[in-house]
Amino acid sequence: MPTGTWERLPEKRRAAVLAAAEAEFAARGFSGGSLNTICREAGVSKGSLFQYFTDKADMYVHLAELASVRIRTAMEAEIAKLPWDEDFAGALDELLDAWVRYFYDHPLERAMTAAANLEPDPTARTPVREAVNSHYLAVLRPLVERAVAAGQLRADTDVEIVLSLLLLVLPHLALAPHVEGLDPLLGLVEGDADHAAATARRLTGAMLAPYLR
Repeated sequence: MPTGTWERLPEKRRAAVLAAAEAEFAARGFSGGSLNTICREAGVSKGSLFQYFTDKADMYVHLAELASVRIRTAMEAEIAKLPWDEDFAGALDELLDAWVRYFYDHPLERAMTAAANLEPDPTARTPVREAVNSHYLAVLRPLVERAVAAGQLRADTDVEIVLSLLLLVLPHLALAPHVEGLDPLLGLVEGDADHAAATARRLTGAMLAPYLR
């Protein structure tokens, strides 16, 4: 995570570094991202950059964390509007619709989600996934547990299985409409947001069917 030096930087300098780093990593991922490019675009030296973060992976994880917070904030605003105790399945459908459409409307967050999920280098992939998954679970676990308690899901629902399936499906639904080759069957990349949202409901409906009351 960022050093104390980073925290003491003027806001304008931090914003410049973040903008340059997000643009570079979003375009090229961790492996292809160039620190020289980030430094040039941000107007800082590489020596200064390593006073802000311990290494390239540390910076990458921080950017993924920031993107996750933005995405989580938007989804929590949607969650607060929905009737989870009365209609868990319907509320989840509405949330999925918002989820899919969010990534059509937010290309930077989509690119950072792609970078986090498709990164081949384990040096970055493991800590990034840990950071991102913590946000998914912080939001989703209370919803699933609440649905069981409210009788919207069966009492014997395997909460860990449901959460694991959601953690697999949600990144796929965010990215497959925009990345060729991720979806070989459902035509996500060939359709529009309406098609992607309807497909999201089909996938999660089939996944949750054994647990619904």
